[in-house]
Amino acid sequence: MRGAVSADPRTVRTARAPLRTAALLPPTAWDALLAALVFFTGAGFGSAVYQSPPGPLILHAALAAPLVWRRRAPLTVFFAVAAAAFAQWLADVESLTDVALLVALYTVASRSTWRRTLAAACVLEGGILLAAARWSTPEGGFLRPVVFLTAVAVAVAVTGTNIRIRRAHLGALEDRAVRLERERDQRARLAVAGERARIAREMHDIVTHNLSVMVALADGAVFAQHRSPDRATAAVRQIADTGRQAITDMRRALGVLRADEPDELRHPMPGMGQLEPLAGRMRAAGLPTSLEIEGEPAAVPAAAQLTVYRLVQEALTNTLKHAPSGTRAEVRVRCSGDAVTVEVTDDGGARRADPSSGHGILGMRERAAAYGGTLEAGPLPGRGWRVRATLDLAASGDGAA
Repeated sequence: MRGAVSADPRTVRTARAPLRTAALLPPTAWDALLAALVFFTGAGFGSAVYQSPPGPLILHAALAAPLVWRRRAPLTVFFAVAAAAFAQWLADVESLTDVALLVALYTVASRSTWRRTLAAACVLEGGILLAAARWSTPEGGFLRPVVFLTAVAVAVAVTGTNIRIRRAHLGALEDRAVRLERERDQRARLAVAGERARIAREMHDIVTHNLSVMVALADGAVFAQHRSPDRATAAVRQIADTGRQAITDMRRALGVLRADEPDELRHPMPGMGQLEPLAGRMRAAGLPTSLEIEGEPAAVPAAAQLTVYRLVQEALTNTLKHAPSGTRAEVRVRCSGDAVTVEVTDDGGARRADPSSGHGILGMRERAAAYGGTLEAGPLPGRGWRVRATLDLAASGDGAA
């Protein structure tokens, strides 16, 4: 039955509704009303207790009064009531105020451990035997009241124990519901942060690459506008094409933020099939680039292909920005069953600025780490620069079936 109870916060709130209703008054006020009810029910208005010496009335009050503090010290209150009941037995005063013992036993069972409940039940059972021995009648015998009162005491103890277990279970459900809500909010914040980081990487790669190409083409067009107008015109047209491609890439990257954006369907994310057009744009920008792909790119998942494309794009963009004129770049991509290796090298001079000082290399490392891979970026022994990354498709769960 416990497994059927849901930790849904609405279930917990429904179960807690009677407790919130009872909380309109402080617990001590409710216990004071209960003690007064026990006292007046046991003593009775207009009964002989009020015309007799004050001793019996004091005993009735001693039985009922400790119930005011029953929630604060259940076991202490029980023994106080038991002591008053024993004094009543010694004084041979019989009344219904003895029900306070049952109330105190219930409180112990509902708020204390089972050992304390057992101790209180044993004390009450001793009182039942003493009461039956003194006040039993020949008609009813000794055993009948003992069995009846023992059954009542057991029922009260079991009820209190069940209430304690239910209260503990509800508390556990409430704590679990709060924890689940906190974890849900944390997962949502992490998802938002991850999506923002992903979009930031995409925008960095798109903007940096396309602006670098456009700047290189614009410089070439300015240089060639008088000596070779045809080449300048071609460069300007290439600038326009690159700008349109940048707009398309930005719309694709930001399309996930709009549910009604159909551009993602018309323009799928770039993959390894777009590496040759990327190399062509780099050649047009003045960076001679060769491309070599080994293996079967179709077996590589689309998400991994996008990562490969962005790694090559960022590496070539860094070469275009930092390498001196006349530099040549080579791109090698090797596809195997469970891994993809990307290597981009160039023969630029070793005196160029270190591209790792920006965010490009950091973004490349994050992309490679998403596939359990590593990225190496640094100068070659002698002359040039190399970027090498390995994507572990099996570790990421994207390996080909």
